[in-house]
Amino acid sequence: MPERLKKRAMRVVGVRQVLRALKEDELERVFLALDAAPNLRGQIEEAAREKEIPVQMVATMEEMAQLCRVDVPSAAAGLRKTT
Repeated sequence: MPERLKKRAMRVVGVRQVLRALKEDELERVFLALDAAPNLRGQIEEAAREKEIPVQMVATMEEMAQLCRVDVPSAAAGLRKTT
């Protein structure tokens, strides 16, 4: 996993934030928890596919929280584009 997921300025965490960032074309990669609700996973996968953003799967929402250094389980995260 990229170290940049640990840096707050380089990532977004949470389904709403990831969907918003995808819509605004701010992400270069999306991370999605396999145990997230199927309807949420579907929304994110579809939005990422439309923007041609690669999606990398993470085993659990708890693992995603650890990778992003947040306190709550998270279904999705995204890496912001670097300039």
